[in-house]
Amino acid sequence: MGSKIRVGLVYGGKSGEHEVSLSTAFAVSKEFDYSKYEIKPFYITKQGQWLAGATLVEAPQKAEDLRLVGDASGQGTTHAALFSIFAALDGIKHEEQIDVMFPLLHGTFGEDGTIQGLFEMANIPYVGAGVLASSVGMDKVFMKKAFADAGLPQCVFRYVTKSEWLKQQEFYLMECEIALGYPCFVKPANLGSSVGVSKANNRQELIDAIQYAFRYDRKVIIEEFIDGREVEVAVLGNEEPKASIAGEIISSNDFYDYKAKYIDGKSTMAIPAPITEDQMNEVREMATRAFLALDGSGLSRIDFFLERTTGKWYINEANTLPGFTPFSMYPLLWRETGLSYKDLLDELLALAFARHAEKQQLQFTVDE
Repeated sequence: MGSKIRVGLVYGGKSGEHEVSLSTAFAVSKEFDYSKYEIKPFYITKQGQWLAGATLVEAPQKAEDLRLVGDASGQGTTHAALFSIFAALDGIKHEEQIDVMFPLLHGTFGEDGTIQGLFEMANIPYVGAGVLASSVGMDKVFMKKAFADAGLPQCVFRYVTKSEWLKQQEFYLMECEIALGYPCFVKPANLGSSVGVSKANNRQELIDAIQYAFRYDRKVIIEEFIDGREVEVAVLGNEEPKASIAGEIISSNDFYDYKAKYIDGKSTMAIPAPITEDQMNEVREMATRAFLALDGSGLSRIDFFLERTTGKWYINEANTLPGFTPFSMYPLLWRETGLSYKDLLDELLALAFARHAEKQQLQFTVDE
C-alpha cells in the first residue's frame, strides 16, 4: 500500500436506484480526506458496462478519459461478460493497485450480494456487508426469518411468488385477509428505497398492489399494518458493532414511499428521536442484535416501528447500504452521536481492511 490509500468508488449500476447511487457517489467523493486517500471512480452504466476514469461522471459521454474496463451488459455470451468483469477486477487489483473498493450501488446488483461476491472472488477488500448479509438484507422474507430466529419482535407477514400467485390467487387473498386484515402493505421482496410499495385497504387494492409489486420482483411480501412512528438506528462495526442514537422519520406521505423519500422533499427527520431514555436504550440494543442476526459488517441502518398506542417496538427492516449523502439519515445519526462524516469514512475503510485481513487467515485447502 502506498503513501495514500487508493479507494475504488463503484457507482451507478444496473438498478432502478441508479440515480440515487449517483447522488451518493458525488456526495461521498467530496468528503474524503484527500491527504489520506486517492479516489479511483468506476462508473457502471444502466446496461452494465464498467467505465474507469479520472473523475466521477454522470454518464460516459461526459468524460473523454473514460475507458471500458468490463462489460456485464449481457451483450454477447454470458461467459464473455463474466471474463470481462474478472479481467477488470484483476486490473483494478494489480495494475492500478486499488487498495479497497467502496461500492456505492443501491438496490439490485449493488447491495444484494452479487458485486460483493465478485470482490470476494477477486480477493479485494471492500466496504460494507459481505455476501450473506447483503443477500439476506435485500430479501425481506429471509431477513424476517433471521430476525425471528434472533427473537426480535416484528409484524405478521405473508409472502407469495408469482408462480404461486397465478395458481392459487384466491387462497393467498384469504390467507392475507385472515392473518393480516386491512389495511396491509405490499412490497417486492427484493428491492430498496420503497420502490413498488403500496398500501391496500380492501381486496381489490390488495390484488392491484400485488400485481404492481410483481413488476419489480418474482416474490412479494405482504405485511400487517402497524400504526407506528418510524424510527431508525445506524449501526457501525464488524463483530462488535455499535449503535448510534435513534432518529425519527416524519413522512410527508401516508407512508414513507419512494415519493416521500426522494421526490416531494417534504419529509423531515427528528434527531434524536423524541422518545424516552429507556426506549432509546432498548431500540439501540435491538439494532445491534439485528445487525448480528444478519452477520453484518461495516454498516447498516436498522428501521423500526414504535407503536403509538402500546409503545411496543417492532423491527421493520435492515438496509445494508443506506443512503450516504451528508444529509442522509445514516451519517446524520452518527454526526449527532459524535462521529463526523470524514471520521465515519475512515472507520468504514478501517473495518473493510480488518475484515479482509481476518479472512486472509482462513485455510481454503485440506491438509493431506
